Amino acid sequence: MQQSDKTGSDPPIIAMDRRCATTPGYLEDAPGSFGFDPLGLAKNPANLQRFQESELIHSRWAMAGVAGALAVELLGLGDWYTAPLWVFDPNGKPTWLGIEIPLDIGAIAGIEFILIAAAEIFRNGESDPEKKKYPGGAFDPLGLSKNSAILEENKLKELKNGRLAMLAFIGFVAQQAVIKQSPLQALGTHLADPWRNNFATNGVSLPLPKSWL
Repeated sequence: MQQSDKTGSDPPIIAMDRRCATTPGYLEDAPGSFGFDPLGLAKNPANLQRFQESELIHSRWAMAGVAGALAVELLGLGDWYTAPLWVFDPNGKPTWLGIEIPLDIGAIAGIEFILIAAAEIFRNGESDPEKKKYPGGAFDPLGLSKNSAILEENKLKELKNGRLAMLAFIGFVAQQAVIKQSPLQALGTHLADPWRNNFATNGVSLPLPKSWL
């Protein structure tokens, strides 16, 4: 924490450093790092590299998943929870944006397996650890990574949004399990009566007696 040395009647300006008081050296230059590694799990460079890759990939999947879940519901095409239930219906058919797809679950799973396996084989074949995470080239058609300052800024933005998306999807799952509502349904219910419909009144998040709710 630093306090300005300004004098006079102006209130002091306080700058908060959100990093841990003692940031380990191996986390100093890691994008999105706050120096938090109490168990020292990332001391090994190989571990740190793997953790960074895993967080980034999960972040990207979470951002795609949250955006897809909200987009489908906004378009009035169902919600994320009921969308895959066709698999358990003998007469169920998969759809994409309301369009029926002439494939069964076996064919869809096979196609996804081949595509994801090919992408992972290609990614793991890269010897440069940075290119494993940020391949550039065809994945950067606007050439944003050519400017190192912009690249570092975008790395941080991607991680922040990815972490938020991971938490958001955990929230979607918990919400469905507790109140049996989709994200936008729950939002609408909350906005209609914020004091009666919130995390504290759903009967699960806070173990309060029903007479208090």
